[in-house]
Amino acid sequence: MLVKSSAKVQNVSLSFDKKNKNLGNPQCVFWNFTLFDEAGGGWDSSGCKVQPNGNNSVSCVCNHLTSFSILMSPYIPEAIRIILDFITYIGVSISMASLVLCLIIEAFVWTVVTKNDTAHMRHVSIVNIAVSLLIANIWFMVGAGVSDIGHATPVGPCSAATFFAHFFYLALFFWMLISALLLLYCTIMVFSDMSKCAMMSIAFLVGYGAPLIIAVITVAVTAPQGGYFRQDSACWLNWYETKALLAFVIPALTIVAINLIILVVVLIKILMRGVGENRQPDEKNALLVVARCVAILTPFFGLTWGFGIGTMVSPSNVGFHVVFAVLNSFQGFFILIFGTLLDSRVRAAVVARFSSLHSLSGRSRTTSGGAPSSSAFTLLRRVRKNMYNVSEVASSSRSSNSESYVSI
Repeated sequence: MLVKSSAKVQNVSLSFDKKNKNLGNPQCVFWNFTLFDEAGGGWDSSGCKVQPNGNNSVSCVCNHLTSFSILMSPYIPEAIRIILDFITYIGVSISMASLVLCLIIEAFVWTVVTKNDTAHMRHVSIVNIAVSLLIANIWFMVGAGVSDIGHATPVGPCSAATFFAHFFYLALFFWMLISALLLLYCTIMVFSDMSKCAMMSIAFLVGYGAPLIIAVITVAVTAPQGGYFRQDSACWLNWYETKALLAFVIPALTIVAINLIILVVVLIKILMRGVGENRQPDEKNALLVVARCVAILTPFFGLTWGFGIGTMVSPSNVGFHVVFAVLNSFQGFFILIFGTLLDSRVRAAVVARFSSLHSLSGRSRTTSGGAPSSSAFTLLRRVRKNMYNVSEVASSSRSSNSESYVSI
């Protein structure tokens, strides 16, 4: 740009638009030919200062005229970025393995631990929480792989990965809300008895219907503007152009707040009269497990995604990235521990199942080893016993007859 001015120029202000939102740490510099004589000069920031204008542009104010430019670097150094990628991929893999194990255990003991309505709804919630997080993590991995292909992110695959990750992460929070509402219902409505069919209908309508509506509205509003997902980073909701990320942040944080309020109400009820005092022992156990899950998993998920949101709002903060990567690694593990393994009924059912399988395998080995089968052996023993009883009765009869004969 060439500018001709008759007045004396004291300061020059230049504004630059950001095309790559992943770059930060701007520096306003000019080429100083007197630096590094052998190299022919170098970049110098003397007399220039940066005036950031938000996330979309940077302004430079300098007190001299020369060749200006802006130098920018990635928010996170490459070495730390590699470590974060390693933690994320390993952690998500551990989380997915824990969720698969959780689903296997639930299927293994399902008929034993779902004998009443409260326990049935509790395990339905845990299974759907695990399924939602598992599928969301799968789409997260797919989105990460898609975004690494070249420099231009493919719109179709990245849009699909963003949509399904958004939908299933929301479903995770809404099923946590279902667990909290179940706890509140069983604590407050002591003398009410909603049918299992009605409870299941409401749960699935809220657990998957509400996230679907939010996800569809989000993509319908932001996709025509080209601001549904981040164009220059991992496939996830856009923040800089359209604030599409708020479609996840607001519902998630709202559910966390509601669950914490429900926990306070339940705690007050515990202090007043106890939880489920008029219920059967199995229902009381289910309520205690639900309360423990909500009390531990809700703050954990809220804290995890709070740091996740922090990585979007303040991408230059390395601490946010590290803490989010570590906490995200243990989401599935925490569901396995506090949703399944710490339930005494589940542990007892697992032990009983394995014991029955062991006894059945022992019987089959005995039968296949040449010994008579248990049914045939039992039948033979009954025949021998009956023959003995018949002979004993006959001899007894003969003895009584002889005695009668003598007495006459």
